Amino acid sequence: MTRCSALALLRLPLVAALLAIPACGATTGPDYPAGPRILFIGNSLTYEDSLGARVADVLAQFGDSAVYVRTVGFPDYSLEDHWNEGTAPRLLREERWDFVVMQQGPSSTPENQLYLASWVKQFAPLIRAAGAEPVLFQVWPSLRDTARFALVDQSYRAAADSVGGLYAPAGNAWHHLLGADYPLGAALYEVDAFHPTPMGTYLAAVVIAARIRGMKPDHLPPVAPGLTLETGTVRSLQRAAQWALDHSPAHP
Repeated sequence: MTRCSALALLRLPLVAALLAIPACGATTGPDYPAGPRILFIGNSLTYEDSLGARVADVLAQFGDSAVYVRTVGFPDYSLEDHWNEGTAPRLLREERWDFVVMQQGPSSTPENQLYLASWVKQFAPLIRAAGAEPVLFQVWPSLRDTARFALVDQSYRAAADSVGGLYAPAGNAWHHLLGADYPLGAALYEVDAFHPTPMGTYLAAVVIAARIRGMKPDHLPPVAPGLTLETGTVRSLQRAAQWALDHSPAHP
């Protein structure tokens, strides 16, 4: 899927709460589809390159014939900002979901680790009442600050543990790839050294899709939907995702 140039340049807010994102068999409409219903709550790390749609693409490769995805995202938003803005809590109160995928910034400092966990706990009762499981989408630090990868892991892992939620260690997959193949790992980052390229979004999508479905990335075909990547590159991304999942418990 080609990124909207205006979004790429301006990082405009995307609120897809009013829009179901169809991708590779994803369905829309008032009737609940047979496949999983997934709500994404985050910021530009989620809405740029349409992470939700990419997750739906990967789930389709795993065999999910119908996936319903909605995203609520604004630039630089934390979970507290989402709570105060109101769209995400309203969707949780009004609709049924299977998974709610949450992220904010890297949250690597001690105070930000506590901040992330506190707002995950605030959202958790609404998520459970909607029939869903909380999923912590672990993000990554800047390419200029890779020493913080372990702290980001610690932060998101603890937040998932605090509510008995699933842990989707996308950032750990990025970290592993940087160590295994630095040029390829660096290519996960946009020129700002923080936001994901479409390839970076694909890697995050593989981690999230595999975690919520309990599947193995190495069972996927060597094709990244919507991207033109060599087979070897796709396999390297899938191996990084598999490594991260193998070294990070689903429920910390």
